Amino acid sequence: MDQKGYRRGSFQSATSDEDMLEIAGASMDFSMADDDPPLDREMGGFSSYNGGGVNGTSTMMDFLEEPLPGVGTYEDFNTIDWVREKSRDRDRHREITNRSKESTWALLHSVSDAFSGWLLMLLIGLLAGSLAGLIDISAHWMTDLKEGVCLAGFWFNHEHCCWKSNTTFTDRDKCPEWKSWSQLILGHGEGAFAYILNYFMYVIWALMFSLLAVLLVKGFAPYACGSGIPEIKTILSGFIIRGYLGKWTLVIKTITLVLAVSSGLSLGKEGPLVHVACCCGNILCHLFTKYRKNEAKRREVLSAAAAAGVSVAFGAPIGGVLFSLEEVSYYFPLKTLWRSFFAALVAAFTLRSINPFGNSRLVLFYVEFHMPWHLLELVPFILLGIFGGLWGAFFIRSNIAWCRRRKTTRLGKYPVLEVFVVTAITAILAFPNEYTRMSTSELISELFNDCGILDSSQLCEYVNDFNSTKGDDLPDRAAGPGVYTAMWQLALALIMKVFITIFTFGMKVPSGLFIPSMAVGAIAGRLLGVAVEQLAFYHHDWAIFSGWCSQGADCITPGLYAMVGAAACLGGVTRMTVSLVVIMFELTGGLEYIVPLMAAAMTSKWVADAIGREGIYDAHIRLNGYPFLEAKEEFSHKTRAMDVMRPRKNDPPLTVITQDSMTVEDVETIVTKTTYSGYPVVVSRASQRLVGFVLRRDLIISIENARKKQDGIVSTSVICFTDYCPPLPPSSPSVLKLRSILDLSPFTVTDETPMEIVVDIFRKLGLRQCLVTHNGKLLGIITKKDVLKHIAQMANQDPNSILFN
Repeated sequence: MDQKGYRRGSFQSATSDEDMLEIAGASMDFSMADDDPPLDREMGGFSSYNGGGVNGTSTMMDFLEEPLPGVGTYEDFNTIDWVREKSRDRDRHREITNRSKESTWALLHSVSDAFSGWLLMLLIGLLAGSLAGLIDISAHWMTDLKEGVCLAGFWFNHEHCCWKSNTTFTDRDKCPEWKSWSQLILGHGEGAFAYILNYFMYVIWALMFSLLAVLLVKGFAPYACGSGIPEIKTILSGFIIRGYLGKWTLVIKTITLVLAVSSGLSLGKEGPLVHVACCCGNILCHLFTKYRKNEAKRREVLSAAAAAGVSVAFGAPIGGVLFSLEEVSYYFPLKTLWRSFFAALVAAFTLRSINPFGNSRLVLFYVEFHMPWHLLELVPFILLGIFGGLWGAFFIRSNIAWCRRRKTTRLGKYPVLEVFVVTAITAILAFPNEYTRMSTSELISELFNDCGILDSSQLCEYVNDFNSTKGDDLPDRAAGPGVYTAMWQLALALIMKVFITIFTFGMKVPSGLFIPSMAVGAIAGRLLGVAVEQLAFYHHDWAIFSGWCSQGADCITPGLYAMVGAAACLGGVTRMTVSLVVIMFELTGGLEYIVPLMAAAMTSKWVADAIGREGIYDAHIRLNGYPFLEAKEEFSHKTRAMDVMRPRKNDPPLTVITQDSMTVEDVETIVTKTTYSGYPVVVSRASQRLVGFVLRRDLIISIENARKKQDGIVSTSVICFTDYCPPLPPSSPSVLKLRSILDLSPFTVTDETPMEIVVDIFRKLGLRQCLVTHNGKLLGIITKKDVLKHIAQMANQDPNSILFN
């Protein structure tokens, strides 16, 4: 993803990315809840205690109750402190619980605080479901607009237009109310000129939709491009990307997602729907104080919103919860599991109430199979799994190579031209083939379909022998000419989808990968399914068929093979397993097909992992240099903390602040001359005994505020980070007491600590930095970025790529 234009504002706001400690937020002192400020008489006549820089008078103020503006927040492109955020939330909850016993009003406040999480989930589900319904209806109508228009009402798509028509079932798509562009302009729809006109109109509409989408993204919301899942994974791990989940991103992503899907590009709306749902969650968080002011609590909400997004994308609430747990979430407590389930349920119910497809289903390609599968069919199912793994590994390598080329060459400077060219090629190649001309969701629906008596599709043009038909079940039959024609068209569609998707995913338009991957697998599965079906029909006396597939029996379901192939290819690209199987199971509504799905999903993962360990989202995270610490990979190298910490040999000494001997001018000089995001506080430079850790942002805000609001604070004022400052001459200026912004419990390890333990600490506690000591003396510091660079170095990768650039 080209970052030029991708981020707004300067990254170098207050810290340098190269030197930053992955922290630029403000740190609260965890122990302040029970730490009362000293009384005036205990301060030796000094009235300079400022409660964190709020007040310079003798009035004592609780820093946690009345924080300064900006303290406790984070700068853009920095990592949150999970430990501090959770500690603050526990303090807040403890205070509310204690006050609830004092009055009825406080009790009501406590109840409303407990209920606010569920209310927020309800609102997220309602909004995500409504937006998904709007996107589905709009995309369906605009996709059909490329081929014609409804005279009964231009707002009807092709299917809705023909609902009230008196045409027969076989001619249901040729109703008089629906006119193709050639019929509308020329008065007839037959002949070469009519075909050329329809072709021309199809390409023109596709180009108009895609160009409008890329121009809106480029002009109003650069963050609205792509699928959004790599960035959401990074945000959920604690990274701050301002505006990525904002209201402008939501509005533009919703509009451009409809345009991109309608243009016929090889992309889907399922991945971007997760981004849309997370935008809804982030915006609605601002209605509730406990989520607005706590970044860790907000990320719990975003995990639930991601589940709601998958729920409306596939009509799979349980699959959505498992997707959030398995694929995107970094921290997923039990409470979040319940709330994710509730949000996914509400979102699915809302979408079902809207009924965007008019078939009482949540997705276009819902299907039900009735015939059981046989044990011997596991062989072709596993073959589909192998194909899915190979396709997944091939796609990831090819797409990442193309995206890297886009980032490092002049190609990235022309996103509009790139979208124009890819759309033109896609539309020109797609129109002659009916299986690429239709929307990808309709194609998957067609491939999943189990042929019945009334089906008029080419895929169902078998040679019928109605004497052997028993009820609704049709026996395996010989393929007619229509089936063979469809096979050739599907083979060409497979080749086109395989290659065009590589260049489409990652362009500057909203683009999901779920649907194109499923389409590739569904085509391959249908081709294999028809081949096995015909083999069984013509050679039912073979040993492998004789026991279970006799002549005249309905034993092979090609649609099931398409479904298994879709699961295999999606698994090969994303490396999902459990959530993938559950999503596909919820799509089909058949419990008995879980084993084939599991076999294909696991095989595809094994094959793809043997070629490359990363899924597509992890690969894009690494390509973009996001500071994401993968929890699934083990660190097995025998290095120690001293090998990774800074400063290293021949580096300048670690910049530190002393607890009670530096003036305001000294600290301001350090802040001005360095770009670090935080500084260790020590007893003295000679002893290097660690006292705590203070953040750059806190220092700047507190000093500026004290200069403005507290009398007697000048450049020569001593800054004191302890409860009691050493006595100073009476003529000395007021002391600036900043104990309340000092973190007295920073995480520390010794210099001999194995790095595998350090990496585990960073992963499981979500740390931003860890101080290194030797016999109680401060030696250095390890930041999250240092850990990521070390992991990359151990994997023979470029350590300087771990940088948000």
